[in-house]
Amino acid sequence: MNIALLGYGRMGQTIEQIAIKRGHKIVLKVDKDDTHYDITKADVAIDFSIPDVAFNNISMCLNNRVPVISGTTGWLENYEKAVALCKEKKGAFIYASNYSLGVNIFFELNKVLAKMMSNLNQYHISLEEIHHTKKLDAPSGTAISLANDIISNHHAYKNWALDSGNETIIPIKAKRIEDVPGTHTITYKSDVDTITMEHIAHNRDGFALGAVIAAEWIVGKTGIFTMSDVLNIG
Repeated sequence: MNIALLGYGRMGQTIEQIAIKRGHKIVLKVDKDDTHYDITKADVAIDFSIPDVAFNNISMCLNNRVPVISGTTGWLENYEKAVALCKEKKGAFIYASNYSLGVNIFFELNKVLAKMMSNLNQYHISLEEIHHTKKLDAPSGTAISLANDIISNHHAYKNWALDSGNETIIPIKAKRIEDVPGTHTITYKSDVDTITMEHIAHNRDGFALGAVIAAEWIVGKTGIFTMSDVLNIG
């Protein structure tokens, strides 16, 4: 399979290594200042760029009928435009805030726990995420996904906010520490006990492997998908 990497930072480089080990070929490595390249050389594109260029990358792929998966966060104000373009062009598109197989299992466990705790108002929910100092957005897309899934499955919470919360708003604390790939912690705290659920990434390999698996899965398909579709969970 011929793969285009849209964004060639540390994540893109890790994806390259794993893709090659799985027998694929990297035919394009595109950084933010690159403008002259032929995306149609690729069977699929993997976008781990930056928020300012992600939507343009995705649009370019869809306009050229190249399936695209994106793990870039911080651009979601344009997500519905990407969905509409994908439908118009009969393309194939996956966005995930996190491609790690373990995190996507964590997402499903989070939904189940939120449902279980929905009528136990004595527990107050908070989230914390820790990432490396080069991560540009805060809170992380993964933390936002976790918070939104809690809101969808718990009757008391209506929104989330960075650093502050109350009985209807989930507080998310974002920390930046050098060389931390990603840690996400969900806490349910009452006066008598605390329940904690946590995912700790040890390196970037899990994110990269999931992205390559998603790219393998989407080739030949049409539609807008999620990692739940790729992994057949949820």
